[in-house]
Amino acid sequence: MKGLFWLLAVFAAAVALAVVGRTQEGYVLFVYPPYRVELSLVLFAILLAAGFFAAYLSLRLLVHTLRLPEYVRAYRLRRRREGALDAMSSAALAYMEGRYARAEKQAEAAFAAGHWPGLSALLAARSAHQLRVRERRDAWLARAASSGDAVETARLVTQAEMLLEEHDYPGAREALQRLHLSGPKHIASLRLLLRAEHGARNWDEVLRLAAHLARRGAIPPALAEEYKAQAILELLARSAGDARSLGESWRRLAAADQFNPRVAAAAARHARELDAGAFAREIIEKALAQEWDARLVELYGDAPAAEAMARIERAERWLREHADDAGLLRTLGRLCMRAELWGKAQNYLETSLSFEAGRATHLELAQLLERLGRSAEAAKHFRLAAESVS
Repeated sequence: MKGLFWLLAVFAAAVALAVVGRTQEGYVLFVYPPYRVELSLVLFAILLAAGFFAAYLSLRLLVHTLRLPEYVRAYRLRRRREGALDAMSSAALAYMEGRYARAEKQAEAAFAAGHWPGLSALLAARSAHQLRVRERRDAWLARAASSGDAVETARLVTQAEMLLEEHDYPGAREALQRLHLSGPKHIASLRLLLRAEHGARNWDEVLRLAAHLARRGAIPPALAEEYKAQAILELLARSAGDARSLGESWRRLAAADQFNPRVAAAAARHARELDAGAFAREIIEKALAQEWDARLVELYGDAPAAEAMARIERAERWLREHADDAGLLRTLGRLCMRAELWGKAQNYLETSLSFEAGRATHLELAQLLERLGRSAEAAKHFRLAAESVS
């Protein structure tokens, strides 16, 4: 478009000069004794314009000549940048394709070109890690570290991911903690930190991070609950050696966690091992009031004789709503055996078998009948228990 404009301007000037040349008879006189030069006005204008353009072109040529080294340097820099970009693109594509040796080679070429050195070093480190060449991987990470703060976050995240894959949880945890000290806590790095704390068995932090990430929707609710449940189980196990410590750990839990059947069952077992039967009964009863669970019902029947009558009374109230629950009936049978209510125990166990012929129920009934001196009937149920698959 610009060239067309100048072409039109030249044609316009030529037409103007032709018109002026026809109508004007002026001239220009140059006198330099003893010389005398006379030119028509049109010719003078043409020569003046030609001289101007010649001077302009000469000046442009001189400037370009003087700036030629700068142009060459810029050209070479542009070519190197384009080469580095091509190498980085090839490295990224090769890495995505799983061609890690080629990816590392192309990333090395990009690093040598001097453009995006930190990014190319990290890509080379990831490729070397996939090739299981730890020495080269660590060397590339060191080069990335020397590239400045621009890639420091990416370097620490990359290092943590690699250490997690190698199950070096303390190392990954240290890298992520350095990252969080120097910058904001991103969701991705917090998820990595959760894995590192879990692997390092730092259960207090696992509990905190799982709750935090669940609130932000960063991990699925089911996964968050699994992390929380496992952390709570481990924390309860730590305090299982002392009834007071166990009680304090239990009271620190949120109500929703106390109602989790897995958590309630573990706490009740610990309490039972510490001869804290009343505490175990309280835990199970509160959990069952929120959610009926067969494991807790089964555990409820494992009580000392002193607790048996109180538990029988509560279990018989549950039976009004769960009359066909074979597990509850078996639990009542066991509790009646603890209380030496032999007739009720036999009745509950036989009723349980009418709903579900389970191996555990046959064994309980066989032991009861053997205690009552009814060996033939006991042998029958022992045989049925051996034949049962459940």
